Amino acid sequence: MDTSESTDSSSPARTGGTPGPAEQARRGWRRWAMDTRPLRIPAYRRLWSSTIVTAVGSQLTAVAVPKQIYDITGSSAWVGYASLAGLVPMVVFALWGGAVADTVDRRKLLLVTNCGIAVTSLLFWAQALTGLDSVVVLMVLLAAQQAFFGLNSPARNASIARLVPEEELPAANALSSTVMQTGLVAGPLLAGALIPVIGLPELYLIDAVALCATVWAVWRLPALPPLSAPAERRAGVREIAAGFRYISGHKVLLLSFLADIIAMVFGMPRALFPQLAAETYAPYGEGLALGLLFAAIPLGAVAGGLFSGTFSRARRHGWMVIGAVTAWGLAVAGVGVSRNLWVAVVFLAVAGVADMVSMVFRGAILLSAATDEMRGRMQGVFTVVVAGGPRLADVLHGTAGSLFGPRAAVAGGGLLVVVLMLALAAAVPALRRYRI
Repeated sequence: MDTSESTDSSSPARTGGTPGPAEQARRGWRRWAMDTRPLRIPAYRRLWSSTIVTAVGSQLTAVAVPKQIYDITGSSAWVGYASLAGLVPMVVFALWGGAVADTVDRRKLLLVTNCGIAVTSLLFWAQALTGLDSVVVLMVLLAAQQAFFGLNSPARNASIARLVPEEELPAANALSSTVMQTGLVAGPLLAGALIPVIGLPELYLIDAVALCATVWAVWRLPALPPLSAPAERRAGVREIAAGFRYISGHKVLLLSFLADIIAMVFGMPRALFPQLAAETYAPYGEGLALGLLFAAIPLGAVAGGLFSGTFSRARRHGWMVIGAVTAWGLAVAGVGVSRNLWVAVVFLAVAGVADMVSMVFRGAILLSAATDEMRGRMQGVFTVVVAGGPRLADVLHGTAGSLFGPRAAVAGGGLLVVVLMLALAAAVPALRRYRI
């Protein structure tokens, strides 16, 4: 149908007049609210909808596995060992998966890996239903699931640049990141509510069934083969090494990774939350304080995503990353000097907003500055940095907290982020100058 036939003759588009007060208010609100332009593209909409299921479902399993391991062993140490069992294959397969994503049809890779994740969820359900109570089996299944995730994530993220225009990449990243952060909040809450009612086996089953919707959404994506002939490329060590050489030869990509490492390694204080809750914020109730401290950053990130219209149209991506990382450091330092729990929670929420902005524009830089034949490998390294940085921070902050006290460690880490980020931006202008 001719769209002109359905256009209101009184609209500004037809009359050339100025918008009325209601239209101006609506447009003004849209500039603040989440930028949903990428959702008009059916292929991206399918990929994004599959992310919704993955974000919540993965958190159901993320809660169920440590819960089951603790029930079997009664030991938090075994819970920690299980986390390590999942981290190592995820890192290895994320690096390899990035190389694979650059040599095959990314849609096919997403189909295979999503099916693999669904099968491991079914196996989690089967072992819980039969009462196997084997920590070894749980750790093997967790390692397999994280390996599939490592293969899946680079292909998923690299595909976005093939589905949306370059100018909408920040908006697309904001949409995806908001869903993932919402999953970090809603998933554990849902798991905590469901476990006493339906039990662990059914929780695993819900995740497995929900993943069928993810597989269906990916099935309906268009083919995403390499843009250049992959005949001479193989997904091996040489290709992984080529990815690192590519990063070292493109300063803006290297700086985007360094910005995240600075923010997460020196400024992620989650390892000190239990000590802060038990000592500094004990008068508020240790349980309440601990829950609020852990929830504040993802809640802030979700709020930042919901109002991403305020920043997703920015063109100076480099300055947005610099500003966001600096704001993160200042907010974390504010937590360290706060004796009032609610003030600390506000600072952490502000840090979550800054983290969302940083994620959006670092992701956009990786997708726009890298060629398509390298995007998978860039996303593989990105996955490793995002997963590994906070774990290194746990070691660093835990040690510093024992030596100097938790508040000094948190404040010092935040200030160090600010100093290092500003020094990096001053020393290497490539990030400051990057824009689209």
